[in-house]
Amino acid sequence: MKPEALVFDAYGTLFDVHAVVQRCESFWTGQGARVSQLWRAKQLEWTWQRSLMRRYVPFTRVTRDALGYACETLGLALDEGRIAALMDEYLGLAAYPDVPGALETLKARGHKLAILTNGSPDMIGPLVEHSGLEFAAVLSVDEVKIFKPAPEVYELASRRLGADPQRVGFVSSNCWDALGAKSFGFRVWWINRAGAPVDRLGLQPDGVLRSLGDLPEVLS
Repeated sequence: MKPEALVFDAYGTLFDVHAVVQRCESFWTGQGARVSQLWRAKQLEWTWQRSLMRRYVPFTRVTRDALGYACETLGLALDEGRIAALMDEYLGLAAYPDVPGALETLKARGHKLAILTNGSPDMIGPLVEHSGLEFAAVLSVDEVKIFKPAPEVYELASRRLGADPQRVGFVSSNCWDALGAKSFGFRVWWINRAGAPVDRLGLQPDGVLRSLGDLPEVLS
């Protein structure tokens, strides 16, 4: 059964979070990649911890805090000007090269396309507008005040799209996110760009892709 709706994670799936490396490098020569990696790691870690503690704050706050932590850990000077510049980078992250064509093909075939993201509306709205990509819905966890992979997040997508979980296809490059959606009842495809093993969470994705460009063929 082909999915009625296709729901995509945003950060790391459609948009390259490490597109910030160049700007980081312009501030801290030789440290750009290290800043980006630690920034992203703490950004994710703190969403999970905040969800477990039921201490939600918008993703904008988590992202800003994670940047501060990364720079403090690496002993790098960080002022308000650099914070503002790097936070602005998130509003214009580059889409992966295969993304526009794949989405256009899927849309032409009649699939309802949506985003389901940890990103708060003030981050994801400008990013999608800047990208020029079009979706039937752009859904943020801010509506339910808890981050992925909490079941409430995936239920939000099912409810807002008016589709039973079994009729929703979910796509993420984050294995933990894909398996969270699988646990809820979605059909899931994991984009495994790095060739990593599946997380040992007692679940398996319905399919593993090398890139989003593989999805139209899988669904044909």
